[in-house]
Amino acid sequence: MSNTERIIRLKTVLDRTGLSRSTIYRKIAEGTFPSQVKISVHGAGWHESAINRWIADPVHYREKEPAE
Repeated sequence: MSNTERIIRLKTVLDRTGLSRSTIYRKIAEGTFPSQVKISVHGAGWHESAINRWIADPVHYREKEPAE
């Protein structure tokens, strides 16, 4: 079985984290939540592994480079 990285969309991130949309975007700006990756002109998602790391330890999660 291949070990490919999945991209998950906002609805899935909301369901998995229990956070609101506004909280997710505020935390991205603070650098305490994984940043989105652009997947099309009008679409974005998150690397599933990054969301899993945040879920495992949300208090101590820090982006390597905070979003600006």
